Amino acid sequence: METIKGKNILLIGATGGIGQHLLKLLHTSGANLFITGKDENKLNAIINQYNIDENFFLGDLTDIENVNKLKEKYFSSFSSIDILINASGIGIIKPTENLSETDFMKTLMINLFSPFLIIKSFLPEMKSEKKGLIIHIPGVLGKVPMAGAAAYSASKYGLVGMLQSIREEIKRTDIRITNIFMGGVDSPFWDNIDLRVQKEKMITSEEAAKAIWFLCQQPNSGVISEMVLQPFNHQAI
Repeated sequence: METIKGKNILLIGATGGIGQHLLKLLHTSGANLFITGKDENKLNAIINQYNIDENFFLGDLTDIENVNKLKEKYFSSFSSIDILINASGIGIIKPTENLSETDFMKTLMINLFSPFLIIKSFLPEMKSEKKGLIIHIPGVLGKVPMAGAAAYSASKYGLVGMLQSIREEIKRTDIRITNIFMGGVDSPFWDNIDLRVQKEKMITSEEAAKAIWFLCQQPNSGVISEMVLQPFNHQAI
């Protein structure tokens, strides 16, 4: 295991269920953290709890201008980026006939277009250093279909394809890309989804965060391209 103490880490989606637990683990491990979120109240609470000072960004990262502002603010705090973790996302689960064009495009914008903008913005810095780690969470619906998940699966399949293509572009560097395919996680993700679920049988947000924390500590001699973490009673992959 490699220490992450002193590593410069950008955590996208720090106000989410997984993001908040991951933030605690990274902070306790001594990482230099820069965080983002869209929920101002939650972000302010985190900033106060962890004394994050100016190392945060509040805004919609589907907007290229905001992503440019994020990059500028990040590099005004840190001279390099060691790990980029994108723990943000949205889930809209509906039968196709009930899925509006707005639902579909919103899902693509947050789950696919935003990661594209962020990677496009920060990858050149990693390329100049020829090193870095990029972690995303496609979830199992980035590998297997589910009824009612047309928009969500489209965004996550797209995310996986995009990251695999980028991996081909950076083969001659030490930049690593890791995708973690999680099954159901007991998090606020499900709060606005009209679907009967058994949260007591899901992965806890703490367990999900620990898996990502583990990935951050892998030595540079190898790369975990994929990790699958699923509830014991619902293994889809």
